[in-house]
Amino acid sequence: MGTTKKSSRFTSPDDGPLVGALLRVPLEAVHARMLTRLRESGFDDFEPAHFTVFRHPSPDGARPSELAARLGISKQSLNYLLRELERLGYLERRPDPDDLRGKRIFVTARGRYAIEVIRSAVTELEGDWAEQLGARRFAQFRSVLVELNELVRPAP
Repeated sequence: MGTTKKSSRFTSPDDGPLVGALLRVPLEAVHARMLTRLRESGFDDFEPAHFTVFRHPSPDGARPSELAARLGISKQSLNYLLRELERLGYLERRPDPDDLRGKRIFVTARGRYAIEVIRSAVTELEGDWAEQLGARRFAQFRSVLVELNELVRPAP
């Protein structure tokens, strides 16, 4: 048996968590901050699963089938979330003016306010991180994330 050569030093278990885990933990902190601020603002019925629909860009004006594809979830899963968010008053589905058989998703005033709270919470957290890491390092971190998103984002 020959020896196995490591393809990269980043794949060794001795190097600690891989990039997925390193991205997941800060994302969980972002979600926790958003949920805390939503609760403090009276959105006690907003659940973590709802973040799937309320991610950037907004679902406002999207067709459900387009949104499901953009989110990478099944139409059935999306329809479950849409029904729930519609029942709670965050969204509504209206006839599509371009296709009378279809529907479009619209964010209600309540949903727009929830989005404002979410954006404010993330802005606050970014400020905290910039203070903890230093403004220059945080700006570099954010710049790398923007670049990475451009590299991995699927073409429209």
